[in-house]
Amino acid sequence: MREIQRDASLSLADLAARCGMAQSTVWRKLQEFEATGVLRARVALLDPAKVGAKLCVLASIRLRDHSEAAVAGFARMVGQHPEILECLSVSGTSDYVLKVRVADVEAYETFMSQTLLRSPYVQGVVSSFVLKEIKATTALPV
Repeated sequence: MREIQRDASLSLADLAARCGMAQSTVWRKLQEFEATGVLRARVALLDPAKVGAKLCVLASIRLRDHSEAAVAGFARMVGQHPEILECLSVSGTSDYVLKVRVADVEAYETFMSQTLLRSPYVQGVVSSFVLKEIKATTALPV
């Protein structure tokens, strides 16, 4: 699991060599991981700055109400916007935290004012701009 998280593009032979296992064993393990949902996808990670999404914003969201319809509507809205990379339901003073990637402050202001603040589900938004990423990983501690 650690090796496939580090580099999903490894050939079966290279993955087997790194794990010290036979290729057939590694292949069966990968099939098992996919079948059970442990391995959800194999993806390529892009450099945000090089694809025009340099600015990272953490947007704390308060909903107008917490009815099933409002929560479902908010979830649908979130799913429609590729700028929103993550949506986390949280405890505390906010209901959700969104991780948003856009080109710059102007693009975020447009996204916030045209999308988030115009949503019938959103009562308020508090935005925190990421100044520097100290650690960013997708690898789980397995």
